[in-house]
Amino acid sequence: MGRTVPSYRQALEREIERWKGFRKGLRNKDAEAFDRMMNACRLFASAGSMATRPVLLEAMLMSILLNQEKAIMEIREKLDKLEKQLSEP
Repeated sequence: MGRTVPSYRQALEREIERWKGFRKGLRNKDAEAFDRMMNACRLFASAGSMATRPVLLEAMLMSILLNQEKAIMEIREKLDKLEKQLSEP
């Protein structure tokens, strides 16, 4: 018997493809940011498939948010290091 439900990764790629028109309407820098967000969805695809959410967009948004939170944490760590270096005599 064949599969009746597409895998999360297949469904994700279809959903990203459905947003192609939206992406076309973006300026270059915004399109780059959009691509990074979609790549974040791909990066966390294993977690998204484990979430078993009925609405694909929920897992996609959580992946994007997680990726942004990681970036913020890295920026904070670098800022803390710089502040520490500047405060040392």
